[in-house]
Amino acid sequence: MTKLAVLDFPQQKPSDSQFEQLKTHFDSKYKIAWYLMDAKPRPCFTPTLLDNILAYQSKIKKEMQESSGEKYKFMVLGSESKGVFNYGGDLVLFRKYIHENKREKLADYAIKCVYGLYQNLVNLNQDLTTVSLIQGDALGGGFEVALSSNLVIAEKGTKMGFPEVLFNLFPGMGAYSILSRKIGPALAERMILSGQLYSAEELYDLGVIDILAESGEGEVALYKFIKSATAATNSHQAFRKVKAICNPISYQELVNIVNVWIDSAFKLNSRDLRMMDRLIKRQTIKTN
Repeated sequence: MTKLAVLDFPQQKPSDSQFEQLKTHFDSKYKIAWYLMDAKPRPCFTPTLLDNILAYQSKIKKEMQESSGEKYKFMVLGSESKGVFNYGGDLVLFRKYIHENKREKLADYAIKCVYGLYQNLVNLNQDLTTVSLIQGDALGGGFEVALSSNLVIAEKGTKMGFPEVLFNLFPGMGAYSILSRKIGPALAERMILSGQLYSAEELYDLGVIDILAESGEGEVALYKFIKSATAATNSHQAFRKVKAICNPISYQELVNIVNVWIDSAFKLNSRDLRMMDRLIKRQTIKTN
């Protein structure tokens, strides 16, 4: 099989972004809406990044409706942070809201996370394919969001997992809903409760990752898939719809689970919060 040449896709990516923590651009040739996370000070889901993502999703959906679904065919989520896709929830914010007993603020944050994930899961209710391009570590909520795409591509050498159990919590933004349908309830439970980090290679073998790319060649793998999918558009679109019919996940299911997560968060004790602090420090050191 002929390897897709790197020159087959754009080398320069002029950004049309007007977002503070999100870099976006449009590949008109392949009709791809790119949005790359660029959160500060750490690559996690800060409130600003969340707002940026929700606004961008709304923008793409509106443009799809105005163009009768013709402007975009793919929506690709990636990261601008070297070696990191996303570290997940803003643990500094969690720590603050729990310490100050601000349940409503934590709930507002969590519902935004769930809403954005759900929009990605159902491809904005438009005829497009959502893609996660994982070129760095994806932890907790970062891994959950990656899994919510119709297609998950990960480069060899990247690590993914759910560390929440280390501070006595669980990933409450969709992990079990998505994984239980993809690889079965027993294996999903084992992955979530282990707190273990898995390599992209391991996750591909388990069926969690759809395409395993060589290190540094995630975009090559993406464009190779797009060329293949474009040649059989009807088959790919129809099968995506079949999967959604056979394995439906409702927004209400995600909201119900996140409410359990919120209750659990306010039951964390001082030891759990110290463990959370250690994880924050490790992630901060690794990022810097």
